[in-house]
Amino acid sequence: MKAVLPTRSLPALLLAALALAFTTVFAPAASADTSVSTIGRALRENPVYVDPAASGQLSRADADALSKRIKDAGKPVFIVVLPAGYPTDKLFYDLRNATGITGLYGIRLGDRFDAKADSVVISDTARKNLVSSVQGEDAKAQLTDFTDRALDTVQGHAPSHWDSSGGGVSGTGLIVAAGVLVAAGAGAYTLVRRNRRRRDEEQRAALDRLRVVVDEDITAFGEELDRLDFSPGEPGADDAMRADYERALNAYDNAKQLMDRARRPEDVRAVTETLEDGRFSLAVLAARREGRPLPERRAPCFFDPRHGPSVTDALWTPPGGSPREVPVCAADATRLADGHDPAVREVETEYGRRPYWDAGPAYGPWAGGYFGGGLLPGLLVGTMLGGMMSTPAYASDYGGGYGDGFGGGFGGFEGGDVSGSNFDPGDFSGGFGDGGGGDFGGGGDFGGGF
Repeated sequence: MKAVLPTRSLPALLLAALALAFTTVFAPAASADTSVSTIGRALRENPVYVDPAASGQLSRADADALSKRIKDAGKPVFIVVLPAGYPTDKLFYDLRNATGITGLYGIRLGDRFDAKADSVVISDTARKNLVSSVQGEDAKAQLTDFTDRALDTVQGHAPSHWDSSGGGVSGTGLIVAAGVLVAAGAGAYTLVRRNRRRRDEEQRAALDRLRVVVDEDITAFGEELDRLDFSPGEPGADDAMRADYERALNAYDNAKQLMDRARRPEDVRAVTETLEDGRFSLAVLAARREGRPLPERRAPCFFDPRHGPSVTDALWTPPGGSPREVPVCAADATRLADGHDPAVREVETEYGRRPYWDAGPAYGPWAGGYFGGGLLPGLLVGTMLGGMMSTPAYASDYGGGYGDGFGGGFGGFEGGDVSGSNFDPGDFSGGFGDGGGGDFGGGGDFGGGF
């Protein structure tokens, strides 16, 4: 006699199969659906990504609200929410590679939070401060606070991908949209003209401040020429001496002409480059007349380029900054060795006389002409001028200052631009959690943690 299966066995099998399928499809564990590549593709379309396994941390409504806030601001800020067990090895680096977009990336991983960014978008100090300021908050408050503060800080624009939308548009909608665009265009034109006038006024004011300083430099160089008391026909003068003297005289005349023609702050760089060449020619001439070995070509004295070419490098620590070696003249080298302050070039500011590196962004081209592109970043790191010169806004208003390729962002990209894999890996290196302060410590550039 054959056994008879219970009638409930088939429904039970169906339920078991459905349960298995449901578990397979909706399992919260990280899988291929939550690979970094998948997250990167999602971020190219939307600035906020919440992993299905971390949906309990940030609801769909809250994620949509956060996304709208970022899109409305038009800034390259990316937010990712992941489960606590998500792999962290090279997470930021791989995510930046996957999106290919310059920006600020904040990741909530379980109850931890960290952020990293392209340096053209936000300074390392500002990024660390942002991360530190939101540590210990619940997910919604943390991500909202971080986003709000980031949108007030980051440079650049939203990726164009975020503007795309599907679906057709009716004829009436097109007419309405066209009217809106016309009105917006007129308003935008007015705004652009007003901003351009304001920028022109700011540049003129900056050039006026620079003109005072550069005129002092030119006058000081002219006085050096007078003190030299050299005559091309004097006994002992040779062709090499006369060539040195002619170069110095030409530098003096050219510097005056270049300053007369200057129309923007960045034009000043050519003036100080010319003065630097002239002072070196004088140093060579002095060595020839005195029978000394010819000096090597070195940068001017960091503390005051009017001191002439430097003769050595000395360790110097600016107030509140870190030690660095700077080129110094003989007199300042002696002062530092004796424990005294160097003779610093000060300029007038609205707060009184200040060292040129603490006097504002207009002095970037002035310093850039004296010190060139390769040396200046290390000299000015941690100073007011150094921080300003590394931003896209500075490059737009005052020129590069440091020289070609410095201060305009890595590879010439700005925040929100699609750079692909053309980005500085140092901005996204290290592990999760050391991106700044808070629960994970503030040491290093992206070191530790995530």
